[in-house]
Amino acid sequence: MMKYKLLGRSGCRVSEICLGTMTFGEEWGYGANYEASKKQFDTFLSLGGNFIDTANRYTEGTSEKWLGDFIQTERENLVLATKYTLFMQRDKPNLHGNHRKNMVQSVEASLKRLKTDYIDLLYLHMWDNSTPIEELMRAFDDLVRSGKILYPGISDTPAWIVSSANTLAQLRGWSPFMAYQLEYSLIQRTPERDMIL
Repeated sequence: MMKYKLLGRSGCRVSEICLGTMTFGEEWGYGANYEASKKQFDTFLSLGGNFIDTANRYTEGTSEKWLGDFIQTERENLVLATKYTLFMQRDKPNLHGNHRKNMVQSVEASLKRLKTDYIDLLYLHMWDNSTPIEELMRAFDDLVRSGKILYPGISDTPAWIVSSANTLAQLRGWSPFMAYQLEYSLIQRTPERDMIL
């Protein structure tokens, strides 16, 4: 039987297992076709899962497009997470990064692909080392206030940046990060990692 946990410090309940959909689509030379992806999705829901993870870049947007089809009958029950940051067009400087312009453009494109009015959890996919924390957190808060996203999240970012961002959000009354997706690697957790590598 599936168990549920609270998402961060929110009251939102998510299944303890999250369905990752990075391989919904075959654009990268591997992955599942439409029918196999739908079967995985349906099986996950039948077992009580309600937490789905995707990203704007997964299989060049196909993952989000197919999920847009799959989620229609269960949208209210699902907690849908997607990510932004990575390029959609390599040669366009404002179509990647953590800044407000890319965030807003990415959310609008994801909403269309996902065929939904809102995203439950929007992750910053990875730290870009250039966007000011103030710009980032204010942009997240604006999206929360507009109803386009419910919760901000962050992935692949040093803990000190996450802590600093949440402290700023608390000080300013902005929406803090509710989820932190970190790299799951014992090598990255050891102080000796530089010597190991």
